[in-house]
Amino acid sequence: MGDRKGSPYKKNMLLIPLENFRKQLNFSSITNERKLILQELINYIQTQKNESKEIHLNFICTHNSRRSQFSQLWAQTASYYYGIKTHCYSGGVEVTAFNERAVASIKRSMFNVQCSMLAESNPKYEVYFSDDAPPLIMFSKLYDDETSAKTNFAAVMTCSHADENCPYIPGANNRIPIRYNDPKAFDGTVQEKEKYDERSKEIATEMFYIFSQIK
Repeated sequence: MGDRKGSPYKKNMLLIPLENFRKQLNFSSITNERKLILQELINYIQTQKNESKEIHLNFICTHNSRRSQFSQLWAQTASYYYGIKTHCYSGGVEVTAFNERAVASIKRSMFNVQCSMLAESNPKYEVYFSDDAPPLIMFSKLYDDETSAKTNFAAVMTCSHADENCPYIPGANNRIPIRYNDPKAFDGTVQEKEKYDERSKEIATEMFYIFSQIK
């Protein structure tokens, strides 16, 4: 399941409903081929930690509306759970909105989601994963937004379009592609909820796996 035996870290408490969701994550669902792709991000985090450097991860996709938002949230949650101090961000090459279908999906995963700024085009959400940690403020933004790290961060590319069309990310000290399929393809279909939840759970599983490997 979702815990690595013998982990050297004391686990931090998640919200109880979210902890119940975490227990459903199964690392054995990650193929060996996929683990090789994820290993580059594991190595980056481990190296930063070994050298006592801050860990900053910026998850980047074209619109910062679905996959990069999922990735930021699950990475921040996993790093908190395993007690590995990490600063997670997300951004895009265009500003749109944190897609309402993706927001609905994280609510079904049992995050506590509050709308902190209701805006017609790009609302901000406070997303809580623990009673003992501040919420993430989530909204669509550019990858170089003022809220993101400016130097010494890993640019984690979560979609093929951004990966192929942004060959250079200023300030990044590493660029790591871990692409995901876009659930947008199922918008307006009977499979919409299923596919959004499937993508979110896939990303959750991989982020918890990544941080479980840090020593």
